[in-house]
Amino acid sequence: MISRIDHVALAVRDFEGAEKFFRSVLGAIPGSEGGDEELKFFWRIFSLGDLSRLEILTPTREGSFLDNFLRRSGQGGVHHITLQTPSLAAAMESLQRLGIPYFGHKEHGDKWKELFIHPRDAFGVLIQIAEFRADEWLSESVNLPQGKKWSIEKQDDRFVLHFAHPGGGRVTLHFERGQLEQMLREIGKVMEQA
Repeated sequence: MISRIDHVALAVRDFEGAEKFFRSVLGAIPGSEGGDEELKFFWRIFSLGDLSRLEILTPTREGSFLDNFLRRSGQGGVHHITLQTPSLAAAMESLQRLGIPYFGHKEHGDKWKELFIHPRDAFGVLIQIAEFRADEWLSESVNLPQGKKWSIEKQDDRFVLHFAHPGGGRVTLHFERGQLEQMLREIGKVMEQA
């Protein structure tokens, strides 16, 4: 039902301060962003390292759905976690079968489908389950070019391999020459058996 944790969402009043902190102190790379006029909030996704992500949410005006959360938490904090699923329909079916209530089911074409499990039904955590292609929400700088599964480059006396991750972004591995030669021999053996 669940592929992985995609990101942790933080709700803050001071979006600029939070963005400055995560970008300048922790090296976060901004990705997609957007807003919701009805719920009165703005969001932006950030990548940290190879596969870690966070989302920063902030109210855009009075009456935002974030108001109560920010009033209770003061400065802000973790609002929800987002879990990626390959099929929201299958996740909904599973939750119904298990008697787990959910709310906020929305589908925005094939780009984003979501639902939420209330904290009272998930041990105090607001859980968002969503079906989407993660690389569409990330900065191009953290993805390999569309359709490319890997790339390799030489840096000094080492080799750097980048692999596209199914959850979006890329995984970077460093190899010494001997390690890479051993890997090539092992790949060759496997290919001979095929």
